[in-house]
Amino acid sequence: MTEEVVEKENVQQETMEDYSKELEASFRKIREGEIISGTVIAVDEEEVVLDLNYYAQGIIKAEDMSSDPKFNILDEVKIGSVIEATVVKTDDGAGNIQLSCKEAKDILSWDILKKYMEEEKEISVKVSEVVNGGVIAYAEGIRGFIPASQLSLIYVEDLEPWMNKQLTVRVITVDEEKKKLVLSAKVLEKQKAEAQINHKISMLVPGTVLEGTVESLMPYGVFIALADGLSGLVHISQISVKRIKKPSEVLTVGDKVKVKILNTNDNKISLSIKAVEEDSKPDEMEEKEAAEYSSNEEIGTSLGDLFKKLKLQ
Repeated sequence: MTEEVVEKENVQQETMEDYSKELEASFRKIREGEIISGTVIAVDEEEVVLDLNYYAQGIIKAEDMSSDPKFNILDEVKIGSVIEATVVKTDDGAGNIQLSCKEAKDILSWDILKKYMEEEKEISVKVSEVVNGGVIAYAEGIRGFIPASQLSLIYVEDLEPWMNKQLTVRVITVDEEKKKLVLSAKVLEKQKAEAQINHKISMLVPGTVLEGTVESLMPYGVFIALADGLSGLVHISQISVKRIKKPSEVLTVGDKVKVKILNTNDNKISLSIKAVEEDSKPDEMEEKEAAEYSSNEEIGTSLGDLFKKLKLQ
C-alpha cells in the first residue's frame, strides 16, 4: 500500500468523524436552565468562549463567572479547561449560547458543600471581608461566614488582622434554601490540640510521681494541673489516708502537691495523693529507727569500746 493511499484513507476517516460529530450536534437539543459542559477555547477580560461540541459556541460573560469579588478571569480560567455552566439563553442575539458559570456553581456547589460537611472534609479558604461578628470567605464560589468564635481556640477580639488570611476550615452549616454557609477553623484546631494532649497522656507511665497544683475543687475530688498543659483528677477517696467528707477539708486551690499516676484510661489521667503518702511512710519509719540507733551512746565501733564491754574472769 502506497503512502498516497494511506494518507487518503486517513483523510476519509477524519472526514467521517467530523461528519459524525456534526450529525450528533444537529440532533442535540440544548434548553434554558440546563447545566452543560464545554472546553475553553478563548478567554479575555470580558468573556470566556466554550466549545460545546455543538453548532453554536458558548459565551460566559466575566460577571457571570463567579460570585467571589476576588475572582480574576485571566488568572483562573485557562484554555483547554472544562467548565460547567447553566444555559441562560439559547441565542444571545449573535448566534451564541449565553451561559452562566455562577448559576451552575450555585446549584452544584451546595451539593458539594453538603458532601464536605458529611465527610468532615478540611478545605482551604481565604478571608475576603471582615464583617460584624466574624469574617467572610468563599468556598466553592459560595459566600461563607466564619463567626469570630469559630476562628480560633483563643478568643478573637480584633478581626482586622485576619483579612486575606488563608485558613483551613470545616463546613459546619449548609442551608441552600436560606443561602446560609457557616465555616469553622476552631473545630480543626480543637481536634489537633486534643490529639497533642492525647499523645502526651499516652507517654505517661502509671506509678510515676509528679508535682502539680490544685486548680479546682469538686464534691467528688480535685483537678490537678500538671506540666505540659495536662490535668488529672484525684478522686476524693485518693486525697488522704484519713477519711474526709469533702476535698476542702485538706486542700485549697493553688496548693502544690505530689501525686502518683494511677492510670491513663480513655485519655484521662487518674491521680492519687494518698498513694504518695502511703509510699512515704516506710521511709519515715526508717528515718526514725536510724535516729534512735545513732543516738544510743553505748554503741561504738572502736576496739577500745569493745574491750570496755568485755568482762574477764
